[in-house]
Amino acid sequence: MLRTLQRIVEEVATASNLDEVLSISVRRVKESMAVDACYIFLADTQSGEYVLMAADGLNPESVGRVRLDLNEGLTGLVGKRKEPVNLEDAAAHPDFRYFPETGEERYHAFLGVPIIHYRQVLGVLAVQQQAQRLFDQDEVAFLVTIAAQLAGAIDHAAVSGGISKLLNSQARSTSFIQGVWGAPGIAIGTIVLLRPFTRLEDVPDRAVEDVAAEEAAFCSTVNALQEELRASGQHRATLLPIEARALFDTYVMLLGSEDLIASTVRRIHDGNWAPGALRDAIAEHARVFDRMEDDYLRARAADIRDIGRHILLRLQSESTTQAQCPDRCVLLGDEISVGQIAEIPMEKLVGIVCMRGSGLAHIAILARVLGIPAVMGLGDLPVGRLDGSEIVVDGYQGRIYIRPSPAVRNEFKRLAKEERKLSAGLGKLRSLPAETLDGARITLHANAGLLSDIALSLASGAEGVGLYRTEFAFMVRDFFPGEEEQYQVYRKVLRAFAPRPVTMRTLDIGGDKPLPYLCVKEDNPYMGWRGIRISLDHPEIFLTQLRAMLRANAGLGNLRLLLPMISQVGEVDEAIGLLARAHQALVDEGLESIKPQVGVMVETPSAIYQLPALAKRVDFFSVGTNDLTQYVLVVDRNNARVAGLYECLHPAVIHAVREVIHRARLGAKPVGVCGEMAGDPAAAIILMGMGIDNLSMAAANIPRVKWVIRSFTRQRARELLDQALELEEAAAIRHMLNAALQQAGLGGLVRAGK
Repeated sequence: MLRTLQRIVEEVATASNLDEVLSISVRRVKESMAVDACYIFLADTQSGEYVLMAADGLNPESVGRVRLDLNEGLTGLVGKRKEPVNLEDAAAHPDFRYFPETGEERYHAFLGVPIIHYRQVLGVLAVQQQAQRLFDQDEVAFLVTIAAQLAGAIDHAAVSGGISKLLNSQARSTSFIQGVWGAPGIAIGTIVLLRPFTRLEDVPDRAVEDVAAEEAAFCSTVNALQEELRASGQHRATLLPIEARALFDTYVMLLGSEDLIASTVRRIHDGNWAPGALRDAIAEHARVFDRMEDDYLRARAADIRDIGRHILLRLQSESTTQAQCPDRCVLLGDEISVGQIAEIPMEKLVGIVCMRGSGLAHIAILARVLGIPAVMGLGDLPVGRLDGSEIVVDGYQGRIYIRPSPAVRNEFKRLAKEERKLSAGLGKLRSLPAETLDGARITLHANAGLLSDIALSLASGAEGVGLYRTEFAFMVRDFFPGEEEQYQVYRKVLRAFAPRPVTMRTLDIGGDKPLPYLCVKEDNPYMGWRGIRISLDHPEIFLTQLRAMLRANAGLGNLRLLLPMISQVGEVDEAIGLLARAHQALVDEGLESIKPQVGVMVETPSAIYQLPALAKRVDFFSVGTNDLTQYVLVVDRNNARVAGLYECLHPAVIHAVREVIHRARLGAKPVGVCGEMAGDPAAAIILMGMGIDNLSMAAANIPRVKWVIRSFTRQRARELLDQALELEEAAAIRHMLNAALQQAGLGGLVRAGK
């Protein structure tokens, strides 16, 4: 059955729409399992019903007409149980429901499995047979596997509107897609996809204005690629084995296929731009081979798709059709570069949505600097079908709403208006201290990473920089910046804030922050070569950075050094040794050098339990709650599948942070929080109750957190902390803290949390 399963998965993956996906599935499953009927019900959540959407072996006229309540019949039983139901005689079961229009009264054996995506039951896949029998374990496993494959396709169709059209409802128009917080704020606009597209399935439809020019660009691209492959094959003829030379010949032949070219040109003449026409032509030809019984011929489908990708990559530089930029543009893509953002007029760009990355990606940082709401880490979406669609970007919750209903759109318009009013009102807090009602002072610092952050940080009333991400000076270049280049950047930052402190984190790359010129491929990058590990393995890079920092600190004395990703005491000893070496080298050269305070970023569980030993070596601690939350909860914050589990107010995270503060106090060392938890108004109450010394956050969040601090006593914060420690679920903790914000008259800040 494995080969059969692979064939079905391949056909489903290349289907052009949801209707075709469902039809292929029921037909192939019926053939493969040798059953008398196979059918699929999909859930219409708005009407509270299952709708028969595809069937093979039932009356075709019943498709789209048969509906039953979500708890009705054997289909409802499967959905309610969320597990397979295997019956020898379906009609004898008390939940059996008879539908005369389907003709199913002649069937006895029944096997139904739920179609589940991220815990939500999307529908039910079922098979039936005339004979009375129980389906065996292999058959059950096969159907469960098919249903799991269908779940992704159905959810993608829901995102792109396919289910709404099929069910004739707007059930999904109020549903959101959960991603990862990138930059705060709310945006309502129109999706724009920027080239280049790397996958054929991501190519959108776009109207072509000059058909002749578009056709010429396509034919020119195909001819050029054909000549290039022919020449390459001839050049390597004596070096390649016969099989490899045959592959070149096959590709040249496919490129010269009159059917493929004519099919694409026909679609261009029908009004679609060349990449969109190519996408459909390739899909059409590949499906023909997919359905062939011969293994060799069926394998040619992969060759056709590969040829299509080659044409696409080259074609995009030739195509004359450009994306139109609407007045309220939301960029959406797998990854978005700074250069692509630069293509959009800033007055039109209102939102950014990335399928990959996290809130620490350089695009997310840039979005925060620009004040543009952003959502990251959404995973795989059918982006080609979303071009030109209306979208709501909720940067606070890390969510997007595709083609929102009028009710959702109006609600977010209201919230955006409230946000503008709130931000204007908080401006008066800029010069006031972050002091609780009972007189406790908490220092508020800004997180920064770009020179452009300086003005925003100063305007927010920041009392210094609690986290300067030095890696961004490395990420925007094509090679390691030299000592003088780094010195110029660090000097500007230190001078702008002097005499206020600036905590500079040493190079923290790896994980979701790779360098294009330091290629590191790891199966598990978050557990791999990153942070201080890279710096210590490359002392020539680390010493250059340390020298630049020490030189920049001369005559100012406001530099504080922060070591990231510490998991062992020996790493601190080695780093401090290299710092002493850099300092002595500068002194020997006759340059001024002052040793700065050195701190450790507590973001690994192992660092928590080594705090007493670390306190003997460093001057301060800073809790990096982004990674600490990730490691404590074992949740990759960039993975859309588990994004809903990433919560800084999880009881385990609260206990971990409290333990850090307690151990730091025992070692008489100051401790602050520099992760996103610090800028969360609800979480700020918890941190106040723990007696935190300072908080560092995005500059835009400083007025909000200051308002919280000035609205509570520290005693009240301790009471709320005690209540939180009694609760067992993150949702209950956030609800309790949001209620406290509401009670204190800070209801406008509730959306600033998760």
